[in-house]
Amino acid sequence: MTSAPPAPAEQSLDFGGLRIAYDERVLTPRPWTAMQSRWAAELAATAGPGPVLELCTGAGHIGLLAAALSGRSLVAVDVDPVACAYAERNAAAAGLADRVEVRCASMADALGDAERFAMVIADPPWVPSAHVGDHPADPLLAIDGGDDGLDLARLCLTTAADHLLPGAPVLLQVGTDAQADELAAVEGWSEVGRRHGERGVVVALVRD
Repeated sequence: MTSAPPAPAEQSLDFGGLRIAYDERVLTPRPWTAMQSRWAAELAATAGPGPVLELCTGAGHIGLLAAALSGRSLVAVDVDPVACAYAERNAAAAGLADRVEVRCASMADALGDAERFAMVIADPPWVPSAHVGDHPADPLLAIDGGDDGLDLARLCLTTAADHLLPGAPVLLQVGTDAQADELAAVEGWSEVGRRHGERGVVVALVRD
């Protein structure tokens, strides 16, 4: 009788004051991405009423920190059941379970037609498929962004367009300024800000 493989070793790290648990099956949280959370909280201070939507939530760290800092409710979406389980656990550990809802589904299936949000946060996979081998420690599902690395980022914009309140921003994290430029050029969107982190870029876009 073949024994089951051992469970991956669980790890945790400090992310902006939150303790985030994860293992090798999900993308390791990058501490520098707390910049995206803090920017979201800044924008939330002057945004209209409503919850925040996070797409491609992973272990939940970026959205959870944004929720903790802003006081907003959060709907966190990911297609990976392992990531969703960690996001739920991390929300509970942060004392945020009462205002965080994790939905394990594709972007197309996760949201009701009438749902609207005051902001969308997303950290989609952005590595071009030809270069995923450069990151052997990272799960393929969490990093493979298609031919130019932007397939999931564009899907995030499509989803956001259907669910943002008027004038509400989407904060998208990508790898390079060239990728951010591509997203800013998508018809129907205008860039309203950009910030650089240790290994990536966050671009803020609003609907025209």
